Amino acid sequence: MKCGIVGLPNVGKSTLFNCLSNAKAQSANFPFCTIEPNVGTVTVPDPRLYKLEEMVKPERVVPATVEIVDIAGLVKGASKGEGLGNQFLGNIRECSAIIHVLRCFENDNITHVEGSIDPIRDKETIDIELQLKDLDTLEKRIDKHKKASKGGNKAEVKNVETLESLKAYLESGKSVRTFPRDEEQDELISDCQFLTDKPILYVCNVDESSAKTGNALVEKVREAVADENAEVIFLAAATEADIAELEDYEERQMFLEDIGLEEPGVNRVIRAAYKLLNLQTYFTAGVKEVRAWTIQKGFTAPQAAGVIHTDFEKGFIRAEVIKYKDYVDLGSESAVKNAGKMGVEGKEYVVEDGDIMHFRFNV
Repeated sequence: MKCGIVGLPNVGKSTLFNCLSNAKAQSANFPFCTIEPNVGTVTVPDPRLYKLEEMVKPERVVPATVEIVDIAGLVKGASKGEGLGNQFLGNIRECSAIIHVLRCFENDNITHVEGSIDPIRDKETIDIELQLKDLDTLEKRIDKHKKASKGGNKAEVKNVETLESLKAYLESGKSVRTFPRDEEQDELISDCQFLTDKPILYVCNVDESSAKTGNALVEKVREAVADENAEVIFLAAATEADIAELEDYEERQMFLEDIGLEEPGVNRVIRAAYKLLNLQTYFTAGVKEVRAWTIQKGFTAPQAAGVIHTDFEKGFIRAEVIKYKDYVDLGSESAVKNAGKMGVEGKEYVVEDGDIMHFRFNV
């Protein structure tokens, strides 16, 4: 499960990636500086983990992580292989969600491939290339289902109807993710792995003076994506890079206060990416280790146990579950037990975000 950062060349993708991962992706003022996608494993900032550390005082703390991929800048014609088109589109296909970076700042020293600043035009340039690639995929799928429907197979006839409707929808300039569908149609469409069906987060890259409140260009982006059910975040990537360079925590906090921020914008991006991937966290807490474990939303207790070790899932007996709020309110595991607030859950239990868990298993 990983998020791919996309955008036109020179919008700040690699700068943002560097801030997110502290990996130094090459960053320069010309297109195609990023050729091989850089992959960074990013720590998910979670105040609950720090609170548990404060209470338990463990030997070590292990946060949750999410993988972010910095993908080459796209240009017009990518769907036909222009520039690094084929590679770019292949990299997106391997990601589960997209972080689309849009340039929302003026700076004469940083060139723009189109010669002017217009995030809506930039968004549409990438949308069109991804939609064209999806149309190629879709036409092949329609042919496949048409062949299968020749014997009068009603299910396949229905599939062709759905895909033909989707084709008209794509041709009207809309992305697959906003196509209305029922559960059955969703299964058919998801199986095609369309690029424009991936969940998306828009990150508006602004200048430092707009880091706290955003600007008019950010508002334009919000209006343009209103029907996509997508989150829009703004940050000043160049400023975030300056903050990331500071070694001292106190210095970073002072820098943030000076520009009116409580935390780095990248923290919001990481949390939004985590949510976009449909991920959540449960904790294990003991004197040896306090750890945040990453699971998919909807995981049952045995599936969550399997993230620690496959043996935990195979030999699952039960899970002892403490709600994070109860743990903090009552102060310790023993206090929670004494108050009768520790749950003993079986195989059907669906893990909730923030659960503190202990698994009993037998192999």
